[in-house]
Amino acid sequence: MIDDLDFHTASRRHLLVECPDLASTMHLHQALEAAELDGVDELVPAARTVLIRFNPARTSAPVLADRIRRLEHTGTDSTEPREVTIDVHYDGEDLTEVADLLSLSTAEVITRHQRARWQFAFSGFAPGFGYLAGDDPIFTVPRRSSPRTRVPVGAVALAGEFTGVYPRASPGGWQLIGRTDATLWDLEREPPALFVPGTIVTFREAKRESLTVAEASAESSSSQQGAPAQPESSSQPGEVASAHAFTVIRPGLQLLIQDLGRPGFAAMGVSSAGAADRSALQAANRLVGNAETTAGLESFGGGTKLAINGAGVAAVTGAYAAITVTSAEGAVFRHHLGEAFSLDNGDELELGMTERGTRAYIAFRGGIETETALGSASADTLAHLGPAPLEPDTTVALGRPESAPHLVDPARGSGHERHLPAPGETIEMSVTLGPRGDWFTSAGFETLLGQEWTVTHESDRVGLRLAGVVPLERARTGELPSEGAVTGALQVPPNGQPVLFGPDHPLTGGYPIIASVDDTDLAAQLAPGVKIRFVTDDPRQNDADHTHDSPENGH
Repeated sequence: MIDDLDFHTASRRHLLVECPDLASTMHLHQALEAAELDGVDELVPAARTVLIRFNPARTSAPVLADRIRRLEHTGTDSTEPREVTIDVHYDGEDLTEVADLLSLSTAEVITRHQRARWQFAFSGFAPGFGYLAGDDPIFTVPRRSSPRTRVPVGAVALAGEFTGVYPRASPGGWQLIGRTDATLWDLEREPPALFVPGTIVTFREAKRESLTVAEASAESSSSQQGAPAQPESSSQPGEVASAHAFTVIRPGLQLLIQDLGRPGFAAMGVSSAGAADRSALQAANRLVGNAETTAGLESFGGGTKLAINGAGVAAVTGAYAAITVTSAEGAVFRHHLGEAFSLDNGDELELGMTERGTRAYIAFRGGIETETALGSASADTLAHLGPAPLEPDTTVALGRPESAPHLVDPARGSGHERHLPAPGETIEMSVTLGPRGDWFTSAGFETLLGQEWTVTHESDRVGLRLAGVVPLERARTGELPSEGAVTGALQVPPNGQPVLFGPDHPLTGGYPIIASVDDTDLAAQLAPGVKIRFVTDDPRQNDADHTHDSPENGH
């Protein structure tokens, strides 16, 4: 049996299991993967926790907690671990500082970094980034006090008890000790991530500029020998010749291709992403007779204008915006949100700027034809996976209308009508408390539930920054060891102003999460200036210290 576990409610469909140390977390993750518990959809391991996404129709948090306690602690997987060797130029900007921090010479840092046995523990902020845990206790290195705005691709770095390699250029606060040409993420490779759970990594000093990556798996070694960095998206819609297509005349603030996302790749650092307002995209697809999973367009802020090639059927759902179709002869037709309408060759389809809500969804009968990344056409703006944002003059192919599986039936899209707030209006949103109630004071919870929060202009698919007159009071300072986060989470940085995570949020983070919103589709429609009052039916709202996050305490 597995002991010394703490269970925390992370949302209505997520359970966070906390372990005493990294080794216990890695063993728990292995045991959970082997057990394949009924109702468990995905696992997100981190430094001291495993986040479990489950299907509430098949199991519950208390049932899962009981089953996890009864799991046999099997230790390690019986299969041979994948082994990877990374050639490194040890010339990082922080190498001398790291040597001083560890009271070693730079040569000793390099030698011990190479002699250590590093193992993939969990994924981080980007696809292909892995937190590698070593067996040399000397490597406990603080992050930089001031993070860099840009760390170059291939940087080899240290932070805390981990080493890592940056798969792409990005901001970062890790201490840089070297660089490599190894390709950490390549969609043409199987698997795309060089580091996967259980991978053993050895670092060695590069002797020449043409670097190589040696891997025990012979079938994939050829793609890793000095391979150049691959584009981070394999899906770039371009000029196409098709009897059914649209050309972007004006994209508006942001125009993305979206489907329901790519769940199941958390172990490689890839979030589900997908349509921010999933129910709106599903409703639009139902209206035109598509399967609910079919890719459509997500128009942020409206202002989109498209030229249509070929006859077809479309529908618009989500945010309130004027819908106008202008024929090749100049006739103007106006349509309603949530209704299917016909399109003819030469038509121009235009969305006005959104009046209520922020994201409108356009579905075309037959769907959008575009390349996919990991089986999904979803554009992930943080990970740079999937189709790039659509630009003017881009032409995108559409499936033939007769290929849709269902007949057009206006009743199939009904039931999606809902009130969306305009800037300045106040809306109530239900939240589930946890998982980190012990990081906040009672006054912090009273503030969360007692005052209005305003959506700021610093908001996108990664998250909505909220502002309140009184910041949330934390009972602890500093950061957590990185742990899994869910869409809808209210993460609280040191300034006490929460960030509401959207579909493209990082898989893991080091700031405590006080609660999660229950309606993430509604959250995706909140415009800057909208005010929120959080409410909960969670019994823990009356606890004196709000530390009882176990599913047995209220969930």
